[in-house]
Order: sequence, then structure tokens, then C-alpha cells
Amino acid sequence: MPKFLRIGVHQSNVSGYTSKAWCVRRVGTAIFLKWGAVEVQGAGAGRKVYWTRQPQEKTIRCGTAQRAQDYAKAAIARRRNHRYEPLTGAIAAKRKSVSDGADLKQARATILIVDIVGSTAKAAKLGDARWTKVMSLYYAAVRKELKGARGKEVVTTGDGVLATFKAPAAGINCATAIQTAVRTLGLDIRVGLHAGEYTMSGGEMVGLAFHICTRVAAKAHAGEVLVSRAVKDLLVSQSAIRLKDHGTHQLKGVPERWRLYRVEH
Repeated sequence: MPKFLRIGVHQSNVSGYTSKAWCVRRVGTAIFLKWGAVEVQGAGAGRKVYWTRQPQEKTIRCGTAQRAQDYAKAAIARRRNHRYEPLTGAIAAKRKSVSDGADLKQARATILIVDIVGSTAKAAKLGDARWTKVMSLYYAAVRKELKGARGKEVVTTGDGVLATFKAPAAGINCATAIQTAVRTLGLDIRVGLHAGEYTMSGGEMVGLAFHICTRVAAKAHAGEVLVSRAVKDLLVSQSAIRLKDHGTHQLKGVPERWRLYRVEH
């Protein structure tokens, strides 16, 4: 992902100032943009750049790979003309003080991944302006349900959302609520949930539990919520949530076969 830092009156040998950063990534016919305020610490090879708050994100559907490539090239050229310098390193999450604890602290939770099914075709049909509006309403609906279920948003990726919950029932109920909320937008989503340990590093979730959750979500079809055996085992017997055996599946890159369960409405 090409990344750029606004130089302004500062050069790379200056430390301790705030600026702006801008990132662009092309995936097929889509362009993913990310931008926001950053803090610059250190200079030269030891320079570190941190987001000061959650960056803004935007997805642009270009219709063809060539148009997407041309858009990315033009956008990069504009940044260079506005005194942005290329960044070679990653932009980390907001810098923590020593009292905030280690960034690599391990945690355990129920992980939820939401993904829009057929988003590229829908974006091409609606056009950029209408699709951008739909996506804005989509994220607003997702975040409303996350807040109501006391879920914690970790990151958004294109048209997907990654979140965590302390209890599996809260995650499942939130998933079904999101399905209902976005149905009026004409969107079909699939959701996967898994429970396990993960680590946050540079604002990103890492660990086997995260990868398993992505594979569980990938097995779901439009309108489905699938959960792993780990989630099922954590549900209390008194829970009103109904799960149906969805069989065993080979999850890409994950050893052995995994039994999955479909949430019944």
C-alpha cells in the first residue's frame, strides 16, 4: 500500500510534529483510500509515524482494473504535487505511553467478521455517488448495533468490519441485528464468529484465532451467520440462540477439519 506524508515546512530530519498522511491501495477494480492526522517522532531511519486518531476511509469502485490503476496513478501524482513524501514504513495506531501497557498484550474474546456479498457488482450497478452513500449508511448501521451490543470495533477493511465481544451470545445477537439493519439498504452480508486469543500489533489483529474467523466467514453464504465449535461451546445452556450443525469444513491454511454451526433465526 503506497503511503505518503505531508512535508509542509518540515523535512525528514525533524521530529515531534503533527502532519497528515494519505494511503492508497488497489485491489482489482476497487481503490481503498485512508487518510488522517499523524504524529511524527524521530528522524531519519528511526522515524516513526502514528495515527493520532482513527483515520478516515473510502472505497471507490472503478468498474475495470485499468480505470482503477489510472485512478491510483493520478491520485499519487496529485499528492506529490502537494508536497507529500513517500513513506516506506507502516503507520502505526495511536502512540501509547508506558502507562498504557504493551501493544502486544494478548486478549481473549469472541471475534466477529462482517462482509458484504457481491459488493463489486452492486457498486458497479449503483455508481460511485450512490454506492458511497449506501456504504456510509451501512457503516452507521453496523456501528449502531455494535454499540448496542457492547461490541468493540477493531478495524474496517473495504466493505468488511472486524469487531470483538466479551460474550459469544452478544456477538451472535449483534450479527443477526446487523443483518436486519442493512437489509433495507439492499445489501446481503455474511458473518463469521470464532472465539480465542489474539494480539493487537500496530493497530492490527494478529493470531490464529483471527485467521480462523476469516475462514469461517468465508464459508458463509449471503444471509448466513456461521460460528465455530469454540463459540458454540461457550454458549450457556439457557441461551435462546439456536444453532444448526453445518458440517465439517477444511478451513484454508488451518490444520484439520472444523465443525461449523449456522445461526437459526
